[in-house]
Amino acid sequence: MQILNQLSIKTKLIVMLLVISLCTMLASTFTCSTAGRSLLTERVFNQLTSLRSAKTYQIEDYFENLYIHSQTLSEDLTVLGAMQEFQTTYRELEKSTVPADFDKKIDTYYQTQFLPKLARTSEGSPVVASYTPKTVPARYLQYYYTVANPNPVGKKLLLDDPGDRSDYSRVHARYHPIFRNIVQKYGYYDMFLIEPAGTVVYTVFKETDFTTNFTNGPYKESNLAEAIAAARQANGKGYVKIVDFKPYSPSGSAPAAFIATPIFNNSQFIGILAFQLPVDKINNVMTGNKQWKQNGLGNSGETYLVGSDYLMRSASRFQIEDPKGHAKTLRSIGTDEKTINKIKEFNTTILLQQVQTKAVKEALFGKQGTQVIDDYRNIPVLSSYAPLDIEGLRWAILAEIDVSEAYAPIHSFEKTVLIGATLIIALITLVAMWLTAIFVKPINTLIKSARKVGAGEFDAVVKSGSQDEFGELAKSFNQTIDSLRAETQLIDRQNRSNEALVLSIFSPAIAKRLKDGEREIADQISNVSVLFSDLHRFTRLSQTMSAQEVVALLNELVTNFDEMTDKYGLEKIKTIGDGYMAVCGLSVPRLDHDKRTVDFALEMQAFVRRFNYEKGLHLDVEIGINSGDVVAGVIGKNKLLYDVWGDTVNIANRLKSACPVGGILVSQNICDRLRDIYDFEFFGEIQEPGKEKLVGWQLKSSQLQVSVQEEEYE
Repeated sequence: MQILNQLSIKTKLIVMLLVISLCTMLASTFTCSTAGRSLLTERVFNQLTSLRSAKTYQIEDYFENLYIHSQTLSEDLTVLGAMQEFQTTYRELEKSTVPADFDKKIDTYYQTQFLPKLARTSEGSPVVASYTPKTVPARYLQYYYTVANPNPVGKKLLLDDPGDRSDYSRVHARYHPIFRNIVQKYGYYDMFLIEPAGTVVYTVFKETDFTTNFTNGPYKESNLAEAIAAARQANGKGYVKIVDFKPYSPSGSAPAAFIATPIFNNSQFIGILAFQLPVDKINNVMTGNKQWKQNGLGNSGETYLVGSDYLMRSASRFQIEDPKGHAKTLRSIGTDEKTINKIKEFNTTILLQQVQTKAVKEALFGKQGTQVIDDYRNIPVLSSYAPLDIEGLRWAILAEIDVSEAYAPIHSFEKTVLIGATLIIALITLVAMWLTAIFVKPINTLIKSARKVGAGEFDAVVKSGSQDEFGELAKSFNQTIDSLRAETQLIDRQNRSNEALVLSIFSPAIAKRLKDGEREIADQISNVSVLFSDLHRFTRLSQTMSAQEVVALLNELVTNFDEMTDKYGLEKIKTIGDGYMAVCGLSVPRLDHDKRTVDFALEMQAFVRRFNYEKGLHLDVEIGINSGDVVAGVIGKNKLLYDVWGDTVNIANRLKSACPVGGILVSQNICDRLRDIYDFEFFGEIQEPGKEKLVGWQLKSSQLQVSVQEEEYE
């Protein structure tokens, strides 16, 4: 401190300006960066959650349609007839003979077409005898429809009649075009008809599972065998079994899921209808047809599915966009080479990419939420997660984006501020040197002039312990201050009283504008929530009380409501009798204005109930809430009033008027924005003469546990 006293005023001013400027810039940068990061995080999480919810609806709706379609087809007369005719003609083939050269060609087909593909993804070396058909009908049909089929693998479904003149082929030629059309139209990979003993008597694609018995055949451990076994044990119509993705050998060990349902002829179980589900349909939904950027996911965002085994059920964006780069990333985090090779072989991460993150674990335990986590690439991401509600499947859905991309605007801002701060400090140094040189020169003149103002033109006391020019000036200046202190204190008290009165009537922003001399105040304000409430039974109660008691009771209620508005960031506009009007997002914009208003309404209800209990009363509150755009302004000349107008206000008032006793009635847009947080019940259409119909939703309860803390809204 003694060193500072010895410095010249010029040096002190330069140091002071530099320190203040530096501290201000650092504080501003830190505050803006922190607030910006918080707001950006909330915005990104909201965007991810919205996208995740949309994908959830699409996936769940897709599987619901699969259930309904499978049930419908299992009861269709065409399917019933086909099941019966295929069984009958299949059994008739037991009397046929299969030439030896047929068996040789079947073996050759398995050795050259089927086993090489299977060997690339299976453990050990597959044995051809384990997979070739054994029964006469199976060998006969596989020869004509698979081995001798002139169409290449993947196009075998194009053959309607192989020309063998069998009854089976006659039935096949009649039904196959119908079922092929179903598979192509609805996007299934394959369709199966299985007789009660577990033998596949018909498929569309004619892969090696055609004519195979799934009870004792080579694929008895497959997930299709699991679906068939469940359908066989069903007790009646309408049962549908879906099995999760697993590697399926007839499709070259590619991931496959199945849905199966029993077929009944009246009460007789005659067979099973099954479909092999396509991977592409789910991938198209989860990747948005590979249009991640158009869906708001930028360069690193994605939505994907994970099963209960912590393996992916949809493709990774990074595998689709950059397979080599993704493989390199997997190696860097220690993924075994066998898994990487399988991902490359199948060109998919389904059933291969492990995702054992915190978000996945919580979603598989039935929780939903948002977190910043490390994803399956060990890269920090913002993640929004939830479980899927699909019968028979335990899957999680996630929407994520890299932290580096999400926070890129903040990092750019910080870099820009750092460069700007360096330039500003250099400029301030030069300006401070110039100003202080000018300032010090007339200091002695200011000292002489200060002795002449003893009449009291200044009202500040200068305290200085230094021995420089300001010390002399302080001594002269303080001689004039005593005569002004009393008057100044009186004026200050009066000013504070006046300011407190203005602030009690208007918001700080409006009060400042009035103080600055602005008289015609009118603003168009967007994104606000308006609340109207009425106390039910208060008028009847007031008739039994004195005027003083009525005012005291109403004052206590309104005072508590006012305290709640401060807590939730609302502004009271006015009270009319026992009516109360408040707005959120008016003076201070709020991204969550609608949620704050609903939380405020819930606490109003809770307070009225406590108030009734303490006072032995039976009051109730009716609340209407709407959000939108309003016009706000000050009206009046001698008696000023700050008020809001517009359709948003009128609709909120109509909702309040139509609200049932003790309820909270909100508009359609409030319901749409908050339906994931609160439980709303459709109230109905509100019709008043000369006004448009209005749809109202009644708040039932919060879907999430609401525990409002004051610091949430500070």
